[in-house]
Amino acid sequence: MSLTGRTALVTGGGNGLGAAIATALHGDGARVVLVGRRRSTLEAVAGRLGERVRCAVADVSDPGQVAALADELTGEDVSVLVNNAGIAGPVAPLTEIAVEDWDEVFDVNVRGVFLVCRAFLPAMVRAGRGDVVNVASVSGKRPLAGRTPYCASKMAVLGLTTTLAFEVGPAGVNVNSLSPGPVEGPRMERNFRLEAERSGTTVAEAREAFVSRAALGRMVTEEEVGRAVLAMLQMPGLCGADVDLSAGMVA
Repeated sequence: MSLTGRTALVTGGGNGLGAAIATALHGDGARVVLVGRRRSTLEAVAGRLGERVRCAVADVSDPGQVAALADELTGEDVSVLVNNAGIAGPVAPLTEIAVEDWDEVFDVNVRGVFLVCRAFLPAMVRAGRGDVVNVASVSGKRPLAGRTPYCASKMAVLGLTTTLAFEVGPAGVNVNSLSPGPVEGPRMERNFRLEAERSGTTVAEAREAFVSRAALGRMVTEEEVGRAVLAMLQMPGLCGADVDLSAGMVA
């Protein structure tokens, strides 16, 4: 079940979960294509990984850039697609959210998945094999006050995943989603800070309120997310599924 000889494309691969996922796939033998908006961050990850890595700059929410990306990678036999690119969006009551902020979240988190799948799935279907992992979130399956754009976008990713699995599964392409819970790192620290400002609590209290919802009483790590994606790719019967990786946070 090694990924040796396969090429994996990871969007949002320049930092955070994308870098962790790319590291896990590369460690199992895959050739990795890192996709993101900033070449400098992509090249920093590529420098750490070494050989079998390629960088490609693209904004996944832009149809023209995604089409250009597909053309640029014509020679790559991409058989693993990890749609990880995403943004957290605003932390505010729905009535205070600007339309442009709402649209930006859906453009990246949902439209980006659609555009990248549309560009790279035809080759997988023709080849009769392939794996797609869409990174969703446990926040798409349970309430999270002040985060309506993000939660709604991640629920949309879940719906896209299950439906797409039935469209391309008969051709031998597995489509699944991974829903991490809160992940240790800068993004969650930002969210805790914003939540503390919104609710009038301390950052420590905002963190504790969030983490206490998990059975393990902690957040998951970026490395654990990378290992989870790798595990999903080693389960050939997994299709149309959502894997919850939230340290036991109840969805």
